[in-house]
Amino acid sequence: MIKLGIIGAMEEEVETLLEQMEDKRASTRAGSTFYEGTLNGLNAVVVQCGIGKVNAALCVQILCDCFGVTHVVNTGIAGSLCAKLDIGDLVISTDAMYHDFNCCAFGYPVGKVPGMDVVAFPADVEMIRLAYDAAETVNPGHTRRGRVASGDQFVASGELKDKIIANTQALCTEMEGTAIAQTAYRNGVPFVIIRAISDKADNSADMDYPTFEKIAAHRCAAVTMTLAAALKEIN
Repeated sequence: MIKLGIIGAMEEEVETLLEQMEDKRASTRAGSTFYEGTLNGLNAVVVQCGIGKVNAALCVQILCDCFGVTHVVNTGIAGSLCAKLDIGDLVISTDAMYHDFNCCAFGYPVGKVPGMDVVAFPADVEMIRLAYDAAETVNPGHTRRGRVASGDQFVASGELKDKIIANTQALCTEMEGTAIAQTAYRNGVPFVIIRAISDKADNSADMDYPTFEKIAAHRCAAVTMTLAAALKEIN
């Protein structure tokens, strides 16, 4: 039976899901509140992990060890790294890599974690398909599949944006997805990242972000709800 773990970093990224959750019960682990219940009939656990890679990885491990989730989704907002992605558009991860992990002095490429067999952690093929279909249902014609780049930085300069694009060839950048991907990958749990674009990750980012954050987050939550319904059908 599928049990879906859903992680968002901020309140805006999980509030819609929690409003829709039925038979909700809460418990606290490592300072985060985990809500168990059903979303569109699917067993699910929703958690606001907090911002950054450590918070994100911690919550994935708790979802695996304490709640027995079988699949993981990261939902939230991101900055665009692609000229064809506008604010409000959606990205479904094919894989995820770090843009701020650097062991190049030891011969590793940018983003490669020593001991890992991949540079970018691959999302589950079936979850990519279902998430893409869900995104196209919510916002037709405004979804792209591709790489997500993560780092403990809010990207708000054109120079940093160009560097991340050159190093990762990612479609968008955010602060949690790759840590979620790595932890799920190491646990053998299928995952996908769903991100709605809230800003252009350049010198306009600090202006765009407050305006579009809530709209983008709620759109992403709607996609996650639609994905939960699709997973329920194949459960």
